Amino acid sequence: MRAVQVTEFGGPEVLRNVEVPEPMPGPGQVLVEVDHAGVNYADTHQAENTYLAPSVLPLVPGGEVVGRTPDGSRVVALLASGGYAERAVADRRALVPVPDGVEDLSALSFIVQGATAWLLLRKNAHLESGESVVVHAAAGGVGTIAVQLAKAWGAGRVIATASSEAKRALALELGADVAVDSRAGDMTATLREANGGSRVDIVLDMTGGRVTDQSIAALAPFGRLAFYGMASREQPKPVQLGSLLRHSTTVSGMWLPHAPAGVMAAAMTDLFELSLAGRIRAVAGGEYPLSQARQAHEALRSRATIGKLLLDPRR
Repeated sequence: MRAVQVTEFGGPEVLRNVEVPEPMPGPGQVLVEVDHAGVNYADTHQAENTYLAPSVLPLVPGGEVVGRTPDGSRVVALLASGGYAERAVADRRALVPVPDGVEDLSALSFIVQGATAWLLLRKNAHLESGESVVVHAAAGGVGTIAVQLAKAWGAGRVIATASSEAKRALALELGADVAVDSRAGDMTATLREANGGSRVDIVLDMTGGRVTDQSIAALAPFGRLAFYGMASREQPKPVQLGSLLRHSTTVSGMWLPHAPAGVMAAAMTDLFELSLAGRIRAVAGGEYPLSQARQAHEALRSRATIGKLLLDPRR
């Protein structure tokens, strides 16, 4: 079958289009005929072996697919790897039935990025009505959904950051109250200004480096920063416990594989219901043939994309 494979670690150039044997399901596993695979920023880390879980070569990247099981059921599934292919093997417990009326784009947007946004706001940040929420990379896969969820759940002021006028306009369209340039030299001052001069209650951050450092400095007493990625590939400064005590702030991390099955089920149910009710929507970031996975990674790493990127293994 057709697949994208990595045989040496590196950037987008290591993604190769190859023919590989069809995967064979083991005990508790199901073969999925892939209609679309999702592309996530984590996939770029997986290809260069800088992800939280070490990669093993040879590797077929891809942690999420939507498609059909042998009995004809339409499902979306989380995978350890193997999604960039015509068929993939998934743990039966990781399959989520896709309701009628939910298209592939939404199903794939919700299984990783939507669930991430849901967990960050519900479990890490414990959003309360009226609180201010900063969403960094607000035009990205997680960001576009986080902006909408924050508004749907009663945030008082949603502050989006993004690197271009078009991305900031998208964040405003999705419900953000204000959108600021993510390249601002002093993010602490920028966030406080965007919040009417006050410190902010919640920051969702996947950037790292100085953006993280300056976002922590912008937190109000009892403010919370939820850290879930490092797109800049720059380490933030070590968090000093004394500083957290002095300012009554919280910094937490979140990695989706740690979410219990019951929590993931609750997140997906909630996201599907909100989608079908028209309260949130997935944002299309582009659909690529499987043979152009390298181009998808290049676009993602250049920060030129918005929303959710898909691969079509039938092309």
